[in-house]
Amino acid sequence: MSSLPFRIVGFDLDGTLVDTSPDLAAAVNAALTHGGLPPLAEDIRPMIGGGSRLMLRRGLAAAGQHDEALVDRLLPVLLDHYHAHIADGSRPYPGLLDALDMLAADGVTLAVVTNKLEALATRLLNALGMSARFATVIGGDSVGRCKPDPAPIHAMVDRCGGGRAAFIGDSIFDVAAARSAGLPSVAVSFGFLDRPVQDLGADRVIDHYDALLPALRALGHVPDPCAA
Repeated sequence: MSSLPFRIVGFDLDGTLVDTSPDLAAAVNAALTHGGLPPLAEDIRPMIGGGSRLMLRRGLAAAGQHDEALVDRLLPVLLDHYHAHIADGSRPYPGLLDALDMLAADGVTLAVVTNKLEALATRLLNALGMSARFATVIGGDSVGRCKPDPAPIHAMVDRCGGGRAAFIGDSIFDVAAARSAGLPSVAVSFGFLDRPVQDLGADRVIDHYDALLPALRALGHVPDPCAA
């Protein structure tokens, strides 16, 4: 029997499981260059989290462009470049693989819920040799709605067979989706933050994956809102 209070633990992908910022920045800059704009000089990480379109829109805004037609024209360039270079520089965060091993050894079902397109998320996990660790991968196009809508979180729980679940992420999209779905959340302080991690409103914050299992055990003292 599991020593953890959760049967299912879900994870965001970009900025939570994997530092994808080098490859996402390269894709955004490829799109900007194609559009005759200079590449971004600033950190792209706060722009990540709402899917490819929002990331490109933010990148264009940083370059002084606010034309939605330009977003439409350059988005395929971004996606094509990213598809071809999806794991050139992306790597799992320190301690992640050990934490996933410990969760799996404890009988926990693992899942990914991301606003990244499902095909791209699966391609990235395959490239990093991580796909087999997860029972399901839900992308931004998988259920017709994206985080912060709770629908992808509900789908995660359903696909994993039901049971008490928690969600791990790095953005307000993740925390809000988990809260709306009635799940506790853990925020990682090393992700693609657009605000101080404490302002996300997660139930726990961790600075390294070494702290994940203790954080989940501590959340076992929080009443399950789905319990009858």
